[in-house]
Amino acid sequence: MTRPPGALRERPPREAVVAGGAGDVARAALASLHEELVAHPKPGLVGPGDPGSHADMDAATFLRSILSLRAFFRDAALAGEEGAAFEHLRSLGLAAEERMLRATGGANTHRGAIFALGLLAAAAGELRARGQSLAGDALGRAVRERHGRAIRERLPRHPDSHGTHAGRLHGAGGAREEAAAGFPHVFRIALPALAEARARGADRRAAAIHGLMTLVAGVVDTNLLHRGGAAGLFVARSLARDFLRRGGALRAGWEGQAQEIHREFVARNLSPGGSADLLAAALFVERVRAIGDPESR
Repeated sequence: MTRPPGALRERPPREAVVAGGAGDVARAALASLHEELVAHPKPGLVGPGDPGSHADMDAATFLRSILSLRAFFRDAALAGEEGAAFEHLRSLGLAAEERMLRATGGANTHRGAIFALGLLAAAAGELRARGQSLAGDALGRAVRERHGRAIRERLPRHPDSHGTHAGRLHGAGGAREEAAAGFPHVFRIALPALAEARARGADRRAAAIHGLMTLVAGVVDTNLLHRGGAAGLFVARSLARDFLRRGGALRAGWEGQAQEIHREFVARNLSPGGSADLLAAALFVERVRAIGDPESR
């Protein structure tokens, strides 16, 4: 049974605690998507009891979507363990999209996350099967070196995606180029922001919001371009940068400013879905690194 949005609790989901295989990787992916969902207040995004700028979905929709992806992340990690080619991973992702759309009644809650976390889950499976380290940017490097060319040359652009429309209008690379390059914004922007926030005593919710705002400030988010054009992207990045200049989520009272930014995004129908996907990817990388490494939990 799906819990109503108001029943969502602000707690990190159960961490993967055994140095096992694909099941642990899948649990890390699901936990990361859940943590991104319940973090609030997020600018224009769906959260507990708040649909943000989205009239066609709410937190319950996202929960149904997350549950529908349980088998996908396990299968992606197993495919990585077997050294599967990109076309096989793509077929798994397309099947996962179909299950997501059935679970949500047609709402696109996690297409970007399926793509990003699916590739990273496969990379985790492959590296762990080889006994290689997942530290640093190892996961991103594995995606880039193994699948980067195929992503650029053989991945058809989804005709209905926000990234496709924004790319045509504004020349933005979007999720496709981010993945082909090994997720540089995850490793160079999001993960350092999360680490800084935690080093300065932020709890998980504050750290997630700090990481998200850092991404909004620094990423050309094609979802923002799709909804607001270049002007909308400029406004969104300006608001996020002002939030960070004032100390971000590392200062007392940050929730008030974050809520004001959220209201401004909703008023302008803006939603940084690409940045949210990258935040979930960063949270996933943190969790996967921690599997079997108690010191990093």
